[in-house]
Amino acid sequence: MPEISTYVSDTASAYDAMAVRYAEFVRGVLDGQPLDRAVLAAFADLVRESGNTRAVEAGCGPGHMTAHLRDLGLDPFGLDIAPAMIDIAREAHPDLRFDLASMDAVDGPDGSLGGVLSWYSMIHTPPAELPPYLAEFHRVLAPGGHLLLGFFEAEGSQVVPYDHKVTPAYRWPIDALAAQAAAAGFTEVCRVLREPRPGERHRQARLILTRS
Repeated sequence: MPEISTYVSDTASAYDAMAVRYAEFVRGVLDGQPLDRAVLAAFADLVRESGNTRAVEAGCGPGHMTAHLRDLGLDPFGLDIAPAMIDIAREAHPDLRFDLASMDAVDGPDGSLGGVLSWYSMIHTPPAELPPYLAEFHRVLAPGGHLLLGFFEAEGSQVVPYDHKVTPAYRWPIDALAAQAAAAGFTEVCRVLREPRPGERHRQARLILTRS
C-alpha cells in the first residue's frame, strides 16, 4: 500500500500529464447520459431544498461538472490536486472558483456547505486511505447536507484494483462503499446502478447520502 503522499503525488502527476487530452475526453460527457443527468439533478434538488446551495466538487478535473452544478442552480466551487487541471478549469470557467487542494483539505468552515460532489474522484484512493476524505466531507457539510459519490462498481464483496487509463484505480462494491460512508456519519438516501454503455467497461454506481 503506497504512502498517502506518494499516491496523491503520483495521481496529480499522471493527470497533469494527461490534462489537455482528459479535458477533451470529458467534454460533453453528459450528452446522451439521461440517467447520470437525472442523478445529478436529484442531488442538486436535495441541496437546494436544504436551504444551503453552497457546494464543492472534490476532484473537479477540468471543471465541467462544477459548471454543471452551477447550471443546476447551486453555488459551487471546485478543487483538485493537479495544477494543470486547475489551470484548464479556471480558463474554461472564469466565473467559478477552483482551488489547488486535496480532497481532505477543503477550504471552508465546519458545516458550511450544503453539498459535496465526488464524481469518480475517490477511485484512485487506496481503500485504507479513504476514511480521511469521507471525514472531511462530513466536516464541511451542514447537518442535512448531501454527498454524491460516483464510481465504478465491483461485483461481489471485494474492492477490485483495475487498470485505469490514467493511473491505478479501484472499483468498489456499492454495499462496501455505503458501509464506509455510514461509518463516517452519513445516511444513505438512494443508490443507482447502471449497466455500462458503449465505450464503458464496468457498471457505474452512484450513492446519494446525507450528513447525519
